[in-house]
Amino acid sequence: MTNLMIIESPGKLKKLSAILGNDWKIAASVGHIRDLPKNEMGVESPDFKPVYELTEKGEEVIARLKKLVKEADAVYLATDPDREGESISWHLKECLGLRSPYRVAFNEITPKAVKAALITPRTINTKLVAAQEARRVLDRLVGYMVSPALSNQTGERLSAGRVQSVAVML
Repeated sequence: MTNLMIIESPGKLKKLSAILGNDWKIAASVGHIRDLPKNEMGVESPDFKPVYELTEKGEEVIARLKKLVKEADAVYLATDPDREGESISWHLKECLGLRSPYRVAFNEITPKAVKAALITPRTINTKLVAAQEARRVLDRLVGYMVSPALSNQTGERLSAGRVQSVAVML
């Protein structure tokens, strides 16, 4: 029996391997694997549903992970315990065609924390995924619509950038 744990950071592989042992394979997604298109809005009204595409790195990661998923009896998504991590887990689930992966999260890589997370797996928190998706869509809409106006007003090529602070202020 082989379990597969997918994490975000390759820097955690060695320590997790030592904690989990030989019954586990551990692989890293190296962060986000999908995003909105580079040269298009990727989101339109009236529903504002985002259209995602694999990143260049994401194509390689998914190809590598698909091979590991085929060999695994169970897949554990152990991305970071925040909305970005939840979103990465959701994108992995979708791209890898996982029906019911285990979602585990830990704030520290210690035997106690990792084993506690494995005892209490859960499903992907779709509310956190929706929160990250809403923030990303808002970033795109404001960036594509405000940046040109900002550049025209200042005479410099400027980007409206991330909108988290602005959204909170509004």
